[in-house]
Amino acid sequence: MTRLDDFIARMQAQRACIDEAATCMVGRSGPVLELGLGNGRTYDHLRHRFPERAIYVFDREVAAHPDCIPAAQWLRLGDFRLGLAAYLAEAQAPAVFIHADIGSANRLASTRLAAELAPTWLRILVPGGYLACDQRIELPGLERLPLPAGMAADNYHFYRRHD
Repeated sequence: MTRLDDFIARMQAQRACIDEAATCMVGRSGPVLELGLGNGRTYDHLRHRFPERAIYVFDREVAAHPDCIPAAQWLRLGDFRLGLAAYLAEAQAPAVFIHADIGSANRLASTRLAAELAPTWLRILVPGGYLACDQRIELPGLERLPLPAGMAADNYHFYRRHD
């Protein structure tokens, strides 16, 4: 598989996970968290799939398309660890969905970051809430779910917090 093919498969799986979470969260209240704004494509999709929800966005810096930059009240810049700690300290509402696209070219560093952040994600998620992530996570309290139909295994990772 070429790198382009791999990228396309990952983006399809990412979109499918977001769409599945949006369907599963109908009728439940709570915000959505986006870790890794990047160029803003996923944030734009989240706005359309979760139109009535607050979407908190975390990233080191803004490099997104101007149409895909959240309002300042929803944007948390800096290290993910510090931003999530502040979110918890503010006693914000638990999230119904967290999307975390935090990987970099350094696979080992990305894996370590996900392992470090996962316990915080678990604390932020409502029971029954969903997490879609570009990194595999092994954590008691998170049930790994199969990817939506038609998605290749391991292109993305989808989890549900136990009730």
